[in-house]
Amino acid sequence: MYKKPKNDDKYQWTNHVVGKMLYYRISESLVKRVVRFPKRTETGVAPDTIACMQSTGSKNRPSEVWTMYQSIGEKKKKIISAWRYPGVSKVGEPIPIPEEILNELTEL
Repeated sequence: MYKKPKNDDKYQWTNHVVGKMLYYRISESLVKRVVRFPKRTETGVAPDTIACMQSTGSKNRPSEVWTMYQSIGEKKKKIISAWRYPGVSKVGEPIPIPEEILNELTEL
């Protein structure tokens, strides 16, 4: 059974990220860990957003978990989206966002 993340004093969750967490089987704690301790950060696709990444998977089947958020004030973060990227993305290149997520973000 899936437990929907609750808004608190540090994180605000959008309905979009809740749906993507269900689809990609990403837990609330994993999203928080990626935001707090990213292996790499890039500028997000949406204005005033930050995308951060952590490596997951194994040596034979590497993957990455990406999270896009927006800072609200000094301490609060609005979690906008989260997704899994199969493989290893290149540093400094545009963020590897699946086409369906890009379309949904432009509709927001």
